[in-house]
Amino acid sequence: MVTALAAPADTLTALRAEFGTAAGYLAACTAGLPMRATRRAVTADLAGHPDIAGYSRAVEASRASFASLVGVDAASVAIGSQTSVQLSLLIAALPAEATVLVPEHEFSSLVLPFVHAGRGIRIRTAPLSQLADAISDDIDLVAFSLVQSACGHVADLDAVCDAAGAVGARVVCDATQAVGWMPVDAARVDALLCHAYKWLCCPRGVAFMALSADYARSLTPVQAGWYAGEDPWSSCYGADAELAASARRFDVSPAWQAFVGAEPALRAFARVDMQQVHAHVTGLAASFRSQTGLDDPETATAIVTWVDPDGADLARLQAAGITASGRNGRARVAFHVFNDDDDVERAVTALGR
Repeated sequence: MVTALAAPADTLTALRAEFGTAAGYLAACTAGLPMRATRRAVTADLAGHPDIAGYSRAVEASRASFASLVGVDAASVAIGSQTSVQLSLLIAALPAEATVLVPEHEFSSLVLPFVHAGRGIRIRTAPLSQLADAISDDIDLVAFSLVQSACGHVADLDAVCDAAGAVGARVVCDATQAVGWMPVDAARVDALLCHAYKWLCCPRGVAFMALSADYARSLTPVQAGWYAGEDPWSSCYGADAELAASARRFDVSPAWQAFVGAEPALRAFARVDMQQVHAHVTGLAASFRSQTGLDDPETATAIVTWVDPDGADLARLQAAGITASGRNGRARVAFHVFNDDDDVERAVTALGR
């Protein structure tokens, strides 16, 4: 059983209580920490007999919680296991020789599927801060991460959506580094992708794709399997299965144990006041930047990075028992709900600043 969450005014405290000790763990941008409820759920499942009906309930409850987190109906959300696979389904609907705009230094899973899709698809890049300005009338689709993995910068979602709308370009947003610490509105984009093992603290292998109704109608379920059926258990054999009328027709067969562990985590995050979470994590990040003399970004973020070409700062953090990461020649720390002021102090002290 998941610990009952407190009244709305105290949802952050209740969510924090779902985690054990997290001292020195500043790597939610790499992988989130499992909740106690997740550990219990997975352990209980592995200790018993497979519960197929229970697995399906966990999948549907997870889908509903994610939909609530990003402000859409569950019928518009497909489940998956990796964002790159879900992106490939969207690419299959692009016309030959389509032009796709992505940010410079974008995470590979959001770029390589376009690069290797063939059919003459052209890739154009622009700095994240200039992405909206780079949307011209020959752009068919814009794909970007709402929060950049390598630097933590937050994209100007409204500017990108407005510019894309003006020329009729589709907007595909990867919110893997965003959902779980900041409010996210999936209704603003044609497709929102999210792998839940980072900020949503789920087991790896649980991903979601929220689709606008208009975009969903233009897509072909090229990866349809038995779980994409209107009734999956009558779609196991032959070619006559009726696919789901909702976004479930884009589902892939779920990784059962992953969803068993994901369900309580997603339920807990769906109940929290995300504005409280945003204020908590960005406050910790701002305190760290202030004490280390780092510049503030244009938009508040939970991820802090700085130039560390030889990895010396990352080594200092790791020597002090802090779990951090290095990406693209930069040291990187991330502050989540399970972190506090002590984590900031520990990291500042380790860096000797």
